[in-house]
Amino acid sequence: MEALKQGADTLFILLGAIMVLAMHAGFAFLELGTVRRKNQVNALVKILVDFSVSTVVYFIVGYGVAYGTSFFVGAEQLAAKNGYELVKFFFLLTFAAAIPAIISGGIAERAKFWPQLIATAVIVGFVYPFFEGIVWNQHFGVQAWIKGVAGEEFHDFAGSVVVHALGGWIALPAVLLLGARANRYRKDGGISAHPPSSIPFLALGAWVLTVGWFGFNVMSAQTLDKISGLVAVNSLLAMVGGTLAALLLGKNDPGFVHNGPLAGLVAVCAGSDLMHPLGALVVGAVAGGIFVVMFTLTQNKWKIDDVLGVWPLHGLCGTWGGIAAGIFGSKAMGGLGGVTLGAQLIGTIMGVAWALAGGLLVYGILKATLGLRLSQEEEYDGADLSIHKISATPEREANW
Repeated sequence: MEALKQGADTLFILLGAIMVLAMHAGFAFLELGTVRRKNQVNALVKILVDFSVSTVVYFIVGYGVAYGTSFFVGAEQLAAKNGYELVKFFFLLTFAAAIPAIISGGIAERAKFWPQLIATAVIVGFVYPFFEGIVWNQHFGVQAWIKGVAGEEFHDFAGSVVVHALGGWIALPAVLLLGARANRYRKDGGISAHPPSSIPFLALGAWVLTVGWFGFNVMSAQTLDKISGLVAVNSLLAMVGGTLAALLLGKNDPGFVHNGPLAGLVAVCAGSDLMHPLGALVVGAVAGGIFVVMFTLTQNKWKIDDVLGVWPLHGLCGTWGGIAAGIFGSKAMGGLGGVTLGAQLIGTIMGVAWALAGGLLVYGILKATLGLRLSQEEEYDGADLSIHKISATPEREANW
C-alpha cells in the first residue's frame, strides 16, 4: 500500500507540474497578443528561454536555498520513493519560473535580451527561493515569530504573495528603470495608443493560463490524500468573479475581460483552501476591479508603461489575495479558520518589501553595468528583427 501511495503521489504532483508548465505557454501567448507585431517573436522566445534558465538555476541553486535539498547525489538516491522529491522539484520549479514570465510582460518591447536572462538567473536562484523558504519551509523562524505576534502563521496556500505579488513587485522597479516605450507618452501630455497586435492570441493565452491554474492551485496539496475539491471550486468562482467585474468596470474591453479571470485566480491562491466559495467569488470580483482601475491609473494618469499590467495584475491582486485570506478564510466569514488578518498583513508586507528591494537591486545594477534597454533604432525596428533577425510574418517582407 505504501508503494502504491508513493506512486500515486508522484503521478499527482507530476500532473500538476505539467499543468503549470502549460501555463508558460499561456504567458507566452498573452504577451504575444498584447505586444505589437514587431515584438511577437521576442515574446515567444523570452518565455521559453527564461524557463530554461530558471530550470538550470533552480535545480543547482534555488531549490537548495528554499528547501535545503541538494541533487548532487547518486541517481539511485534521487529515484527513491518513485522519484517523488525530483518531481516535487519540477512542480515547484514551474512556480519559480513564473516570476520571470510575469516580469517579461511588464518590460516587453524595449528590454535587452541577455541582461534580462541574467536577472532571471539571480531572481530564480536567490531572490524568490529566499522568501519561498521563509513561507513554505519555516526558514529563520519567521513563521514562528509571526504566529507569536499575530496568533497564526502567514498562510499562502498556492502563492498569491510568494509567487504573484513577488513577481509583480519585482517587475515594478524594472518597468520604472526601463522607462516608457518610445512615443508612448508625448511631450504635449498626450498618450499614443500601442494597441494589442492580436486579441485572439491574447485570449488564447488567458485561456491556457486559466486552465493550467487548476493545476497551480489544486495540486499545491502536493499529495493525493490532501486534494481538496474546495480549492477547485474556489478557484472557479474567483475566476468568474474576476471576469464579470472586469467586464462591467472595463466597459466590454476584451483586454480587461481576458485579464479579469487571471486577476481573480491570482487573488484566490493564498486562501483557496480555506474560503467559502461565495467568499472566493467576492475576492475574485474585487481583484477584477483592482486590475481595471489600477491598470487605467498606471497607464493613463501615472504614465507607467507596464505593457501587460503585471504590477496591477500580479503585484496588487496578489497583495489583495494575501490579505483576503485573513478575511474570508476566517470562520466568521464562512471559512475554515486557522488564519488571522494580522498574520496575513505581516507576511504580505514582508513579501512586498523583499520583492521591491530585490527588483531595485537586481535591475539597478544591471542598468548601471550592462544597460537594460534596446537602442532607439533597435526599438523602432522591433525586438524581433533587432534580436532574433526574423519577424513573425517574414513572407510579408520577401521581395519576389
